[in-house]
Amino acid sequence: MSKIAFLFPGQGAQSVGMGRELYDALPAARQLFDRAGEILGYDLAKLCFEGPASELDSTVRSQPALFVCSLAAVEKLRAEQPEVVLACEGGAGLSLGEYSALVFAGALSFEDGLRVVAKRGEAMQAAADAQPSGMVSLLGLPLDTIETICGECRDPGEVLQVANHLCPGNIVVSGHNAACERAAEAGLKAGAMKAIPLAVAGAFHTPLMDPAVADLREALANVTLKSPEIPVVSNVDARPHDDPDEIRDLLCRQVVSPVRWEDSMRYLLEQGYDQFYEVGPGRVLRGLLKRIDRSAGCEGVIS
Repeated sequence: MSKIAFLFPGQGAQSVGMGRELYDALPAARQLFDRAGEILGYDLAKLCFEGPASELDSTVRSQPALFVCSLAAVEKLRAEQPEVVLACEGGAGLSLGEYSALVFAGALSFEDGLRVVAKRGEAMQAAADAQPSGMVSLLGLPLDTIETICGECRDPGEVLQVANHLCPGNIVVSGHNAACERAAEAGLKAGAMKAIPLAVAGAFHTPLMDPAVADLREALANVTLKSPEIPVVSNVDARPHDDPDEIRDLLCRQVVSPVRWEDSMRYLLEQGYDQFYEVGPGRVLRGLLKRIDRSAGCEGVIS
């Protein structure tokens, strides 16, 4: 008997058109989009289905959009394979996706989760606007080499650090723009296959996001958060947590701390999970999991 875990995507997985088929076919998905529009005060469904891409890709809009589309994908799976949803024993989400996982696990209501995600997106965008910063994916280098590059390319007063441990050979650094540019050049000289600047607003998962923490903490304090019904692995320490106050604190720390995705997947594999579902837009998480363990099964449930 397989041990099932759901994986929920993070920012960057969005694309114009996502969610339209589910909205048209599933009343439960339509209700999520309609309720989201009421809470957010704008037509999220229209933005997801029609764009423009420039607006959908913004941090303020993409985070709520992916959150809603991922939970709409849960409804697709619930309608088509209810036994899989009932059998799911654990979950994880990449950065933003951790909120989708917590809602699925019963720790947050859909409405409260959406309100927090919307505030998170606004706060992270504001922090990014305050400092020119970004993120660069370095492919094909070991972690110790990338950490050395960060130390050598970081001038006094600058931030440059590993932000995402995604899988072997795929590590993202984050920091001030000038430092990221130096790191990309140094990475290629050190033998990186590619150095890819990411289309994000700023240096997520670094101390440059500190200004966002207070607003996020306030948003989390104003919602009911319960112990998850199934384990949800935290991005911060690659372990699940039961205590709601501890989960609140970890969600705040998450925006300024490296995302330990590879460690999170290895934890789930060590706990015996052997069948995974990527629930939501894109297919990034399936690719990462295959780089971590080729024997792990992972199916996509695309919204």
